[in-house]
Amino acid sequence: DSTLDDLTWNIEWFPKNGQATIDYVEEIILSLDADVIALQEMDDKSSFVELRERLEEYEGFYVSSTYLELAYLFKTSEVVLKDHYRVHTGNLRVFPRAPYIMEAIHENEEYVLINNHFKCCGDGFLNPADPYDEEKRRYDASIMLEEYINSSHMDANVILLGDLNDLLTDETSNNVFKVFLNDPSNYRFADMEVAQGSSSNWSYPTWPSHLDHIMITSELYEVFEKPASEILTIRIDDYLPGGWNEYDQYVSDHRPVGLKLHISEPSAITEINGEEIIFYNYPNPFKENTTFYIGKDLTDVRIDIFELTGKMVGSLFAGDRSQALMWEPGPSGPGIYYTRLTAGGQYIASIKII
Repeated sequence: DSTLDDLTWNIEWFPKNGQATIDYVEEIILSLDADVIALQEMDDKSSFVELRERLEEYEGFYVSSTYLELAYLFKTSEVVLKDHYRVHTGNLRVFPRAPYIMEAIHENEEYVLINNHFKCCGDGFLNPADPYDEEKRRYDASIMLEEYINSSHMDANVILLGDLNDLLTDETSNNVFKVFLNDPSNYRFADMEVAQGSSSNWSYPTWPSHLDHIMITSELYEVFEKPASEILTIRIDDYLPGGWNEYDQYVSDHRPVGLKLHISEPSAITEINGEEIIFYNYPNPFKENTTFYIGKDLTDVRIDIFELTGKMVGSLFAGDRSQALMWEPGPSGPGIYYTRLTAGGQYIASIKII
């Protein structure tokens, strides 16, 4: 509940391998547990509808207008939909797929997501004199989106994401994103470090390049700079027995890119005899260990940790006046857990940890 988890994912010609692709994608989405997923290259609406219906915790939408469509899935327990609509429809030179806007609320904050799939291909050189030069088309798309954000969503929490089909690291003269890159006080590509880093973490391994991006506006800089916020290409192929070949055959030629924004500390607030008690842990999400904090002196404290199945995987104990207890998951491994705080045998509160 403390993070907003956004994903951009080009699922090549979905479903690339029929029913098998739907099965793979369902399992992947359930494992990732993202709040909002912006999808590109949805080729068959009925298959998307089947996927959405199988994902009981998710709602979604898909509008048929051209080909290889854009779509959204979002977790209804975490995100409240305000509206969804297209902009710049009919301008096929600049936008082969009209940008798809989703306005949503998460933890009482409003967000504007802009899902895109820019024109592909080109020779790596931006030719301003040729309106149908592929780089020129992507460059014009960036300009028009910057103008749209500036005119329609000034001061909003904007997340622009999608298969933008070009490199962030091109020199300025050929960089199709320079309208954003030249204005760092207002726009930041959250995945710039990925683009500048090892090719093993790029989103498009077939022709090693990083083409799938997530950009945020300045309203989200402070949140993105928190230690628990992160962005990465999610190498799903690492988790498949057949590696990249299996992933490419059954799912896509693009890996998803995920952004985790650490909005607030997860906590439970309750009262005992009129006195407020706050129970939370930090960091969350965590890797090696996390520490539980109790904002009130309690006696005979016990914190039990459970898997989603209900199996208890750990317990922490303290006597009087203990306000910090550290837990290492050990063999329990990565996942989502629930905790239960008791004091003197009395239930106090529960929180979710990741």
